[in-house]
Amino acid sequence: MAKLKKPITIESEVKVDIDGNNMVVSGPLGSLTLPVPQELQPVLESNMITFKKKGDQKDLSLLGLYYSLTRNAVTGVKSGWHKTLEMIGVGYRAQIEGNKLTLHVGFSHPVPIIAPEGISFKVSDSKITVTGINKYLVGEIAATIRRVRPPEPYKGKGIRYLGETIRKKVGKAAKAVGGAPGK
Repeated sequence: MAKLKKPITIESEVKVDIDGNNMVVSGPLGSLTLPVPQELQPVLESNMITFKKKGDQKDLSLLGLYYSLTRNAVTGVKSGWHKTLEMIGVGYRAQIEGNKLTLHVGFSHPVPIIAPEGISFKVSDSKITVTGINKYLVGEIAATIRRVRPPEPYKGKGIRYLGETIRKKVGKAAKAVGGAPGK
């Protein structure tokens, strides 16, 4: 509750324009347009943004959502967002051709992933980095890449987020020698 009343500070290189129900956040890396619902009204005072709600108590969840979306947009246009994935497996590799990422992860065919506008890929060794100004889109594309070959629980092979821990399962125990006769 306390963070909802705290204004969002805008850095000097970030510019915010409020046009009716749209808020345009521009910075050195690009610009994002954030549609604001009619229940909320963004207020821009010098280098601070606050939101005033026009409705009743049930709109409080919208208030928290738009504070977070605005903070993410301001951070995104200033310094950008990135998510790193690592490929673990023999022969797993990735290559970039323009805005297309091609994954070779054990299938009989390569898997292409095309980057939407504002998203870029970087490949080094067995790591893939997804970069962009829109936090939602960066996470969505990273999840799409991970979904191609998610880590399996026995050996841990697959594509995972950097630093993600995979709970491994114990394999099947060896069959006992001997046993009851006739069975």
